[in-house]
Amino acid sequence: MRQTFDETTDPSFGPKHVPLIRAAMKAQGLDGFLVPHEDEHQNEYLPEANDRLGWATGFTGSAGAAVILADKAAIFVDGRYTLQVRDQVDAGVFEIRDLVDGGVPAYLETATAKGQLIGYDPRLHSPDALERLKVAAAKAGAALKPVEANPLDEAWGAARPAQPTAPVTPHPLEYAGEESAAKRARIGQALAGKNAEATVLTAPSSIAWLFNVRGGDVIRSPLPLGQAILNQDGTARLFLDPVKVSPELRAWLGNEVRLETPDDLPTALAELKGKRVLVDPGQSSAWYFDTLANAGAEVVRGEDPCALPRACKNPVEIAGTREAHARDGVAVTRFLHWVATEGQSRTIDEVEVVTRLEGFRQDTGALKDLSFDTIAGAASNGAIVHYRPTTRLNKQTQQGSLLLVDSGAQYLDGTTDITRTVAIGEPSQEMCERFTLVLKGHLALAAIRFPAGTTGSALDALARAPLWNVGLDYDHGTGHGVGSYLGVHEGPQRISKLPNFVALRPGMIVSNEPGYYKEGAYGIRIENLQFVTEPAPIPGGEREMLGFETLTLAPMDRRLIVVEMLSASERAQMDAYHARVLKVVGPRIEQPDVRAWLEAVCAPL
Repeated sequence: MRQTFDETTDPSFGPKHVPLIRAAMKAQGLDGFLVPHEDEHQNEYLPEANDRLGWATGFTGSAGAAVILADKAAIFVDGRYTLQVRDQVDAGVFEIRDLVDGGVPAYLETATAKGQLIGYDPRLHSPDALERLKVAAAKAGAALKPVEANPLDEAWGAARPAQPTAPVTPHPLEYAGEESAAKRARIGQALAGKNAEATVLTAPSSIAWLFNVRGGDVIRSPLPLGQAILNQDGTARLFLDPVKVSPELRAWLGNEVRLETPDDLPTALAELKGKRVLVDPGQSSAWYFDTLANAGAEVVRGEDPCALPRACKNPVEIAGTREAHARDGVAVTRFLHWVATEGQSRTIDEVEVVTRLEGFRQDTGALKDLSFDTIAGAASNGAIVHYRPTTRLNKQTQQGSLLLVDSGAQYLDGTTDITRTVAIGEPSQEMCERFTLVLKGHLALAAIRFPAGTTGSALDALARAPLWNVGLDYDHGTGHGVGSYLGVHEGPQRISKLPNFVALRPGMIVSNEPGYYKEGAYGIRIENLQFVTEPAPIPGGEREMLGFETLTLAPMDRRLIVVEMLSASERAQMDAYHARVLKVVGPRIEQPDVRAWLEAVCAPL
């Protein structure tokens, strides 16, 4: 569970590993090879054995890709990782390029040549993404070629870690809120509505949710790696490594779920011959589409039928996440008190920040894991959006600077994610003004009411408007979905500039996290989780409106708030939030000095 601070990869990995990969490519007659971040399950956070991009390049971020050609190579990251990639990757080996602006397709158009064969592992790429890449390569006269043996895996060889085999365990009804049989029947009805006889599920989060199980194969997420075939009648075949299966699990799954091994999967897919089978091209790799088509099944492209039901939390899950956030609020409040006292009187470093915060969460007695590696950015490191402290990069706090801490926890009853930015010493006027601009956007998104059918994309500008009005912005999304003791990043909903066509629905949990980052100086982000409430009337209005209820409960650094920049309604909203923090978290604080501090910082502005 403990977060580690030694680099699993470093900038020398490119010079070390790229020649090995090129040799394996050459042996297969390939002129290049595509290296996505995603693994066979399209995971964001990966088992060590599946972090192929990290092994090849040294880059440890949660999104990216690389293209390795015989004479050159490039790595692609988005705006969250522009600083991190420069630190971790040897720019003499990999050209650093933008993942979003043109990305891999644009590179293939210009970097490949007529007659070249660029290999790809069909288990690692979605069919839609592959189609775009094939078109791009064809423009240069090159062609993509599927490989049976991944040359990167062959280059990695015996040094590659073993696949994880954590036990798969039941997730009790007191946390899940709905029996697996009821979920399977519900999803089966949805399949019937799409005229599909079965669906193939490859997303670990969908498997965990549908069968009410959890695992430990994926770092920071209680997920089991496996696959499933769900039939229209609610019966299912679940493919798990037998090492993960206990008699208790067999009894929990019941007679309608047939347990098989991953080696049985190709045969099971072949047995779908002649059937209409729903598969999500955004979640399942091209290998599934190719295998089903070759078997004679009729593939129906559509969204994972578990994704939307999983996102809309039931009342039991909402009650659980409320409790998880109240519990987590105690730990975070104790941490913020430590920063406000000991952290102001002496120099502390990022590693100590991470260790202390995890210790406070351990003190709850309920922590199962972190929900992601804690981001603790002191001073200029706070401007690295997804920075993770390491012994090599570890920075100490400085007087007159900011400390940005983005962290979360996994509890049986919920998953948390919170960011707080605090001043170390006396902050500058610029820091306070820009913090307040970020706060105004955060408050606007928390307070908005909106009609059914509204997407997160329609709300994104609310959080950015105060920054936009003075010529500022941030290069990441404003909100992501969050699971219920599942992944801290979950779809299909999101709040972002990027178009999203999934309407926000009651029970969906999203983050609210606008920010501002001044490269080389400091970073600011304010993040709470909130869930979509049921439609309700507004006095004098004509339509019922949805809204948000904030889940996260921890104080904000009032020293960074320029009160004069807030409207009367914004001040009232801020005061109401702090009053709620004090009411819910205060009675749970056992330490008198921490409780007294909380009362002071939660006083009206």
